[in-house]
Amino acid sequence: MKTKIRRILPGESFRVIAIAACIGLMAGAANILFRTIVALVHDYFFVGGAAFIGLAQGGLHLLLLPLIPIGGMVLLIPLSLLFPGEINGYGFPKFLRQVNLEGGIIRFRTILLKIISCALTIGTGGSAGVEGPIAQVGGAVGSQFGQFFRVSGSRMKIFIAAGCAGGVAAMFNAPIAGVFFAAEIVLLGTYEIGSFAALVVSSAMATVVSRGYYGVSPAFPIPAYEMVNSLVEIPLYSLMGVVMGLVAVLHIYVFYTIRDRFTALGLHPQLKPLLGALALGLLAIGFPQIMGDGYHYLDEVLTGRGVLWVMAALIFFKIAATALTLGSGGAGGVFAPALFIGAVTGGAFGSVAHSLLPQHTANPGAYAAVGIGAFLAAATHAPLTAIFLLFEMTGNYLIIIPIMLSSIIGTVVAARLNPDSIDTVDFSRDGIDLHEGREVSVMKSIKVGRVVSEDVDFVSEQANVDQLLTIFSMARDSFYFPVVDESGRMTGVVSLQDVKSILHDEELRLSARVGNICTRKVVVLTPEDNLHTAMALFDAKGLEEIPVVEAEDDRWVVGMLKRREAIAAYNKEVIRRGISERSGPVSAASGEQ
Repeated sequence: MKTKIRRILPGESFRVIAIAACIGLMAGAANILFRTIVALVHDYFFVGGAAFIGLAQGGLHLLLLPLIPIGGMVLLIPLSLLFPGEINGYGFPKFLRQVNLEGGIIRFRTILLKIISCALTIGTGGSAGVEGPIAQVGGAVGSQFGQFFRVSGSRMKIFIAAGCAGGVAAMFNAPIAGVFFAAEIVLLGTYEIGSFAALVVSSAMATVVSRGYYGVSPAFPIPAYEMVNSLVEIPLYSLMGVVMGLVAVLHIYVFYTIRDRFTALGLHPQLKPLLGALALGLLAIGFPQIMGDGYHYLDEVLTGRGVLWVMAALIFFKIAATALTLGSGGAGGVFAPALFIGAVTGGAFGSVAHSLLPQHTANPGAYAAVGIGAFLAAATHAPLTAIFLLFEMTGNYLIIIPIMLSSIIGTVVAARLNPDSIDTVDFSRDGIDLHEGREVSVMKSIKVGRVVSEDVDFVSEQANVDQLLTIFSMARDSFYFPVVDESGRMTGVVSLQDVKSILHDEELRLSARVGNICTRKVVVLTPEDNLHTAMALFDAKGLEEIPVVEAEDDRWVVGMLKRREAIAAYNKEVIRRGISERSGPVSAASGEQ
């Protein structure tokens, strides 16, 4: 009887899929709310503001254009002051950190704050997109479900990724692309069939909601193209993939360089977005296409009506505009700008190719369409997302081969020149590689300063061995003691091994100084080092304790890091995040299985 009941009752997989369906429905509804608020802000502030300052009249009125994005940043100030650290800048890397390294606990207010802040930035002309933020909004929805059902960290990641899949699928009306966005970018390409099913269900349900409200049209329609002469165009599309990889590397470099410059700028934090908006507005006087997500201009490019020199110029102006908007503190994502940059780069490339080989090449719009996917793949290192996004938008199987080739080549070139995508630069700067494996990521996310024991007995260089033996006898669990000079800086480490040879010589015990017998070549750590570095030193040197000093060149002793305490800290963090026990502390520390 019990066996029959077990067969009838829904299993855990069914429960996950049912919750994923609910997440998808909510993500689809959040997408409608998001797009509606962005449209309202755009109509009221951008269109209304342009009419108010007489922008259509041209002439000197064009000089007033920067007032519109500046106004959006002024409206962002109250939110920035009320919720510091949650509003300004490109937030997707922080989101990935929350999901993969910090347990995935995302507050409900993130949904509202992300919608409002991005609407104010993009709706007033800031060069950013809503696709990354809608993924964060969907992920926050998934996190809310995970918190409500009190799921583990690994299950929480699935729910968040399901929300991301639903948000992106609803935004582009592209359910398959939504699935691969979550799988490649949010889950870092590491997922199981159970999690993949949750992504599929959520993406499908979100798309149903979006299509029920907006219809079946994609975010922007792409005309149907096909290759005219494959023997000529396949090499051209491959060459374009190389170009896309190069431009993607330039985009990432400019983005983070400008952001770093704004960070180092000696201005009040609330003034930096205003300065960025001013610079954006001045650029937009000559090239208004760079404002907002730029989708209004893509129709011209995708139908082959783009002017070569304008498209070529817009590559660099859109890169600069996006860096100025988000680097200065505006809110939004880089997904839409990447689509824009890819389209104008592909359109410019196609115009040159078509002018040289008009009988053997398709309309430049075909290259612009393929460029969208190729550049997106190169900038995000997510080729499957780009390929399926373009395939779903075009519905054209004949163009799938150019999309595949350009996207893969672009990704390979970009990754060869810069191993970081636009989302992972901050992780590399912190010494974290999200793709190394979850146990290594956990180790690298824990600073030595969090674990170090500050209860340390110091030994003076001038102490004799008898005094040292007294310290040894009083120590409960320490085997190594920092030796310090008169100024208090560490000059070495002494252990019982160092005094074994003179234990039986009373005269030497009284006359020998610790400074003469201690080990001078000492491996040290600083509070900013991580546990992955520490465990590598423990294994390589065969040590149980390592001194922690303020800095390599200023050896004020902070404390001692013990191997067992490092492992305990790792295990505690693993339990907190709900990571599978398949990767234990030994494998994380030494690489052994």
